[in-house]
Parts: sequence; C-alpha cells; structure tokens
Amino acid sequence: MALETDRADELARSSNNETVFVQHTEDLVDREAYGPPGFRGLFSNQYATLCAAFAAIGGMVFGYDQGVVSVILVMPNFLDRFGRVSETASGAGFWKGLMTAMIELGALIGAINQGWIADKISRKYSIVVAVVIFTIGSILQTASIEYSMLVIGRLIGGIGIGMLSMVAPLYISEISPPEIRGALLVLEELSIVFGIVVAFWITYGTQHMNGEWAWRLPFLLQLIPGLVLGMGILFLPFSPRWLVSKGRDDEALQCLCKLRQLPTNNALVNQEWYDIRAEVAFHKEISVLRHPKLQQRTMKNRLRLEIALWADCFKSGCWRRTHIGIGIMFFQQFVGINALIYYSPTLFKTMGLDYNMQLAMSGVLNVTQLIGVFSSLWAMDRFGRRPLLLWGSLFMTIAHLIIAILVGKFSDDWPAHRSAGWISVGFLMFYMLSFGASWGPVPWALPSEIFPSSLRAKGVGLSTCSNWLNNFIIGLITPPLVQNTGFGAYTFFAVFCLLSLIWTFYFVPETRGRTLEQMDHIMKDFASEKEESRRRNIQRDIIGGTHETGGEEQHSEKLASKA
Repeated sequence: MALETDRADELARSSNNETVFVQHTEDLVDREAYGPPGFRGLFSNQYATLCAAFAAIGGMVFGYDQGVVSVILVMPNFLDRFGRVSETASGAGFWKGLMTAMIELGALIGAINQGWIADKISRKYSIVVAVVIFTIGSILQTASIEYSMLVIGRLIGGIGIGMLSMVAPLYISEISPPEIRGALLVLEELSIVFGIVVAFWITYGTQHMNGEWAWRLPFLLQLIPGLVLGMGILFLPFSPRWLVSKGRDDEALQCLCKLRQLPTNNALVNQEWYDIRAEVAFHKEISVLRHPKLQQRTMKNRLRLEIALWADCFKSGCWRRTHIGIGIMFFQQFVGINALIYYSPTLFKTMGLDYNMQLAMSGVLNVTQLIGVFSSLWAMDRFGRRPLLLWGSLFMTIAHLIIAILVGKFSDDWPAHRSAGWISVGFLMFYMLSFGASWGPVPWALPSEIFPSSLRAKGVGLSTCSNWLNNFIIGLITPPLVQNTGFGAYTFFAVFCLLSLIWTFYFVPETRGRTLEQMDHIMKDFASEKEESRRRNIQRDIIGGTHETGGEEQHSEKLASKA
C-alpha cells in the first residue's frame, strides 16, 4: 500500500496530471494509445510482441498434430505396424476413427480442466503443466509398438494440446496492449497453420524413408517446439491481470511496466493498472454477493464455489459472452475447415486429380491458408473482428456453392472436364484464403477478450471445449458426407457458412481497440444501474487510494461478512 500511496502523490505532482483518468464505466471513450494500431504497432511494442509470439508456440504444437496424421495414416510402414487401421482389416474404419478421435477427446478433457488450473497456479505455470503432459504423450506415440499404446499416447498428448489451445490465447490477451491485441492473437492461429504446413511437408518427405522411422520421426520432432515452449515460458512475465486477481497489485504494476517498457509513473500504465484493479474488484464483489455462504475457505466450500463460478458463465452478466464464445467456435468448425484439412486428398479425388497431385495440392492448400492468416495480422486491428467474420462468411458461402455446382455437374466424367476440375480447385483455394483471413484467427481471439477477469479462464475453457467437441463431430460426419453425397458435402458447409453470417450480424459485437476492462459495456452486461454505480465507486476509490486491496481470501471474507 505504501508503494501505491507514493505513486498517487507522485502523479498528483506530475505534469502528466493534466491527463484525467478515464472512467470506462461511464462511457466508451477513446483513450490515448500506447502506439499505432495493428501491424505497425507490433514494432512499437516489441517486448509484448515477443512474449505473445513465444506463447503462441503452443498453437504450433496443436497444428503440427493436425497436419502429421493425414499422411502417416497412408504410410505402408505405419499400416504394417498397426494392422487394425489398414483398409484390408476388419473394422478398420472404427479403429482409424478411434485413433484420430483420441486427440479430440483428450483435448476436450484438457481444455475444460485448464480453466481452474490457470486460475490456481497462473497462466504461465499452467503452460508448463500442459507441456509436461504433451511430452509424455509424444514419447508414448513415438515409442508405440502396439495399437493400444498408440491410442493411450494420443489421448495423453491430446490433453496437453487441449490445455495449450485454451491457455495460450488467454495469456496473450491478458498481456497485450488494446490497440494490437487483435494482431497478437492472430499469432495463435498463424502458429497453428504454420504447424499444419510444417507437419504436412515433413511427413510428405519422410514417407519415402525405409523402416519405421518414416512415421516415428514426425512424432518425435513434435517434442522440439513443446520443450522450447515449456522451458522458455519460465522466463516470461506473469499475466498482470492474474496477479491482481491474487491481490498482488504492486507486482502487477511492475509486470505492466515491463510489458509496456514504460516507467511506473507513466499515466497510461497507471490508467491501465487502475482499470484492471477496478474490474477485478467489481467482479469479485459481485461474486461474493451472489455466493456469500461459500466464502469461508473450507475444502467443501471451495469445490462448491468452483462449480458455482462455472454456472455463473450461463447467468446474467455473462451468458451473452458464453453464447458468443461457444457459438463462434461451433461455426469455425462447421464452415468446413477441418473437413478440408483432414480429408483434402479425398476431396481432391472427387475433383479428378491423381494420387500424387492430391497430396501435393493438400500441402498447397495449407500454404494458402497460411497466406490468409498473414493478412489478418494487418486487418484484425485495422478493420475489426466483426467485418472480417461477415466478409469471410460471404466469401466462403460463395466458394462452397460454386464447388458444389461444379462437382455435382461434372464429377461423373472429370477427364472430359479438366477445366471445371481446376476451377473447383481454384475456388477451394479461395475458400482457404478467406477462412485464413477471417474465421481462422478471429474465433481464437474473441473469447479471450470478452469474458470478465473472474470468469475469463472458465469462459475461454468452455469456448475451446466447443471447438474440440465440434471438431470431433466434423471428423465423424465428413467421411460419409463425402462418400455418399459427393457435392452434398459442399452444400452442407455452404449452408453453415451462410448461417454463420446471419449469426455474426445479430450477435457478435466489435471489440477492436477496446481494453479488456471495457467489455462489460460492449456486451451490455450490467444487470442494473445499481451494479454500474457500484463499479464506478470502486474505480473512484482505487484511484483515490481508499479501496482495500488485500489478499484474495481476506478480501472475500470481509465482503462476505458485509453481505
């Protein structure tokens, strides 16, 4: 508290005191920025950019696994070792589906549990836990000598991947300046797609090796980015918002100063520090008022409070955010992206391409998506999240419909209609560009922005679970769709692309350039004028140095006794 009082006095004497601290609870005013928005801002906020880029390595681990399986599943050496998944084996479809589905199942378990782990031990250390679990799974996959060992290894590895896919964007959002938060969150999707591309071309090359290292080597190589992330994250700062949630306010200020590369008496840094503390204190008081009987720190109460906080994600003050987080991840899968990544060779076959061209074009398709994601580094904070989603939905709908028409009309005799086949390929690449620039990065960015600090880890966890659950569903329904309907698969995904446009238009708000602490107003989630007045008073007291900021447990117990 002494540090806070000294700083308040220093700011009062400072010439910077002409800057009036903005009370975001009253209206959404534009505040002074740390630097230019979007891509240019990455170079003026170099330390935060480097931290975010390093944390995004978790996305590469996720993407690498997606890309590595598609080629390994057709390698002769792999099929010799695991005969159950060979096309000639009885029930091969089930065993192949189970093997691939283990990643999704594990990721679902990892994502839903990472919420409370990230809240308990910090975003930073929860990444280390995720890497340890992923490493164990990767070792088991590399050393597999029988089918059951491979499946267990993929389940354990999936848990680690799910944890990383949830916490990496959460950490990035909480350390980012508002004007470049979108660009930094794009790094997560960029890393995912880069991992897919690297894995595909590695396995494309190793398939020609003799012996089992043709498939063991790609599994082994995925250890490298995981270990680099696990060791390097220890040198990165904590999330300042997590520190404030634990009552470590002065550490949070030092952390902010390091991330922004500015001194502790800088008005912008102090404004952000006050905003974070006010938002955390406000949601903590609301939680205490909602659950006053659960604040005594017994084991039973902690468990009941944890369950109650998960339930709060679906109550007034948060349900709109939960709907958006779960919904945007649902549509990210149902616009057809992973169906194209997993089964692109099969889809290219329906367009009349031979086997070698099918594999090569699958790799080119992934590179096309990577180019689209690169464009969003500039566009996310320039145009905003909402316009990218709307235009992306429109372009993807058009691409799917044209491909459906061409496949339906000419698939019976592609050799006589080669130009139509290549037009289909062209629109498939146009689809990947559109997705990479819109529905690829935005769904990873938005959930980590919109939730309040008290429920952010849980909200992002629910959103990530939606991604993995729908990923699993798409994996199940795509093979029969392609096999039994042909052009019907593209029509199916075109309908969902159109639905995603309608849903975005009516439900998704714009968050570009706003701080995480302004999201209550953007989401219009104040339950009453009384709550809004309470938050205004908290922020005024914090700025005036009269609000108690003790440890989390003591503060909650005091509030509960008043309630």
